[in-house]
Amino acid sequence: MGHFIDIPAGDGAGSFKGYLALPSGGSGPGLVVGQEIFGVNRNMREVADMYAEEGYVALVPDLFWRMQPGVDLGYTEAGFKQALDFFVRLDVDRAVDDIGAAIAALRALPQVTGSGVGFVGFCMGGKLAYLAAARLDVACAVGYYGMGIETMLDEAHGIKGKLVLHFAEQDAYCDGAARERIIEGLAGLPQAEFYTYPADHAFARVGGMHFDKPSALMAHGRTIAALKSTIGPDFDLSSLWEQHTHHEFVQRDVPATMATMVAEPYVNHIPTLTGGVGAQQLARFYQHHFVHGNPEDMRMIPVSRTVGATQVVDEFIMCFTHDREIDWMLPGVAPTGKYVEIPMIGIIGFRGDKLYHEHIYWDQASVLVQVGLLDPALLPVSGIEQARKLLDETIPSNRMMARWSSSEGK
Repeated sequence: MGHFIDIPAGDGAGSFKGYLALPSGGSGPGLVVGQEIFGVNRNMREVADMYAEEGYVALVPDLFWRMQPGVDLGYTEAGFKQALDFFVRLDVDRAVDDIGAAIAALRALPQVTGSGVGFVGFCMGGKLAYLAAARLDVACAVGYYGMGIETMLDEAHGIKGKLVLHFAEQDAYCDGAARERIIEGLAGLPQAEFYTYPADHAFARVGGMHFDKPSALMAHGRTIAALKSTIGPDFDLSSLWEQHTHHEFVQRDVPATMATMVAEPYVNHIPTLTGGVGAQQLARFYQHHFVHGNPEDMRMIPVSRTVGATQVVDEFIMCFTHDREIDWMLPGVAPTGKYVEIPMIGIIGFRGDKLYHEHIYWDQASVLVQVGLLDPALLPVSGIEQARKLLDETIPSNRMMARWSSSEGK
């Protein structure tokens, strides 16, 4: 997705390489990505690609170039040994200067919009994120599981922009005592944010032995929120979601629907495990099992919408007549002709100005009650009453609770 460029060193010692990834739109705010101790390897290049998908012009500078240009190590025992040697020998002050040179190189690119530049670093880059915030002109610095920050707190006075630090609860390289010192030492910075996750070091490294997806997702969402609040980009996620649903439900145009999504999106209808992962399978699902297979009278009644930095959460009621087999909701169930109203929640994730995923939730038991496949007299389940009470909170509660009357007056 990206390519290497030359970055002039600030001290005149020559130039070094940096991996540059551009957004699909061709331009965006500048973001420097700080490498782990394994060099600008495939993982770091993919991280830059991901941030480009988020809308940033992302640059990963080679911070080991003064020792050995082009370090690209794997996560093997031998690779770790080499990486540790580079880490121990790294001149941290020169590395921060080289980050400054990378920032200057970004600002000189015509693809970079705005004057503010961000920095996101991992592992070794996590420590350098703190130093970049303290020494350089960065609008926002984000550090993932940085090591040794607690020994550099005397530089905190130089921090002018936003600082976000992500910690791992089980991280032996930055244990609880170190985290406590960092948080206490930076408590006077109103623009600083600290988050700790129930994970180990390198929890955000996809495919790594300590990769923890829930923690990585939470941290990434907070990172993007911090970056967007300081350097952008600013996308109207609500309008983008409405464009997607217009193509999907009104025009019933699969190619147009797919065009609103990232290169490799996914959709997960949670109760029935239907949808698709990746462009090919998702397009197949849309074309043959969803967009053209929905009842003609299907409609959505919006109830609420919450728009965040990276996602839209829609609460709505889905209404339809079960006049055909609905593969995604009632697979294998012949049409019953029954009318259904079902509350739904859609959590729509974005990367940049494209949809990344849809997580759709509903109560499948209520659907089965309404089409006559589940008897509400035998189980604590309900049918269309769910939708009715969602729109009218004055409808009495607790009708399923036989013991409700026992608390009367207590």
